[in-house]
Amino acid sequence: PTVYDYAHIGNLSSFITADLLRRVLLASGHAVHHVMNFTDVDDKTIGRSQTDYPELEPRDALRRLTTKYEEIFLEDMAQIGNQVAAFNFVHATDPAVIAGMQTLIERLHKDGFAYITDDGVYFSIEAYKKSGKIYGQLVNVTVDSTSQERISNDEYDKDSAHDFALWKTKKDGEPSWDFTLDGHNLTGRPGWHIECSVMSTMNLDQPFDIHTGGIDIAFPHHENEIAQSTAGQTSPVYAQFFVHNEHLLVEGRKMSKSLGNFYTLRDIVRNGIDPRAFRLLILQSHYRSPSNFSWESLDAAQNLLRNLQAFADQRFQLGSNGLSSADLKTAQAAMLSALQDDLNSPKALATISNLEAKSASGVAAPDFSDFLAWLEATLGLNLLLSTDITESQKQLIARRETARKAKNWKLSDTLRDELKEQYLEVRDTPNGPIWNRC
Repeated sequence: PTVYDYAHIGNLSSFITADLLRRVLLASGHAVHHVMNFTDVDDKTIGRSQTDYPELEPRDALRRLTTKYEEIFLEDMAQIGNQVAAFNFVHATDPAVIAGMQTLIERLHKDGFAYITDDGVYFSIEAYKKSGKIYGQLVNVTVDSTSQERISNDEYDKDSAHDFALWKTKKDGEPSWDFTLDGHNLTGRPGWHIECSVMSTMNLDQPFDIHTGGIDIAFPHHENEIAQSTAGQTSPVYAQFFVHNEHLLVEGRKMSKSLGNFYTLRDIVRNGIDPRAFRLLILQSHYRSPSNFSWESLDAAQNLLRNLQAFADQRFQLGSNGLSSADLKTAQAAMLSALQDDLNSPKALATISNLEAKSASGVAAPDFSDFLAWLEATLGLNLLLSTDITESQKQLIARRETARKAKNWKLSDTLRDELKEQYLEVRDTPNGPIWNRC
């Protein structure tokens, strides 16, 4: 995340995909070291910090801004079910990371892949291609789409490949770090692309296994990461796999502030929607296909969440009949198989929805709580947050059942209404009453 503002829901959908991938790898028996970097110095963070904290020194203003939005981002992550404690977070402005970026730039310059200009240090795509490496491992980059123009913007026009800034010399009012290269005083700050390369390889070595991210940054950002990380190296591989999730559309259109369809998690909560329902909405689409956000689809996801929560609450009221341990084992195997098949979360959710429908007459499996713990570890829906109902509520349900068996419908209805006032609904089944929260 670039921590200069609230993350929009498109950003959050990408982090849900990455979190799901980590969970499925763990469920499949792999050990996972998951690194997430904070972009806490770039064009956007600097511009916003200058606007919000003009009275502070540039680096202090930058730190004040990015710390604020980092904390907000971590709160959002927790609300959508991402396990914050499972990530190894690293910051671009960490002194060791800044030193690592400078070391990489020094090597690239020494090996002829970087050149110094009046405004910084740039990576030469031409030199990279002449060395025998392919620029365009993720996308097709042709001669026609390659320009000799240098681009200093961190996020530039995605139609053409340009030499890109590795390091930018200081401008008035910008935060800066000391840097000397080949006798040139280059006091300034890093470019966006070099930050991610160094933060990744410092923590995961090179090549590492999996690089995630939205499809919108496959080019130029990820392509530039590959180039600067593999230039001069024997192996052309930076990461073994790239996992790119598709866009989140809003009412079928790309999200933008100008269209008035730009939303954050706060908008969802203000509309009375549980953030976990947003996670469900994202999981209902395959990550390789665009997801479509609408308030109607989010309401449907909220209803599904309620059903799954009611399903999970049956762990407090196991009966002698209903879903068996064999049913749970079969469903778990089917879900894991779907998720191991390129994270087919829609198919996995269909399996759990079918299981929930079959539980209408109750759950008899003594290992139901274990199954729910596995489900939580794999999908991250936080269905185990709820607690059992109170003893007095259980007594009300028992009294109502006694009245119902005695065909005292008036008392039965009165007790049902009393339970509803306490946000509990009771469903009568051949195996006895089953309650759920309403």
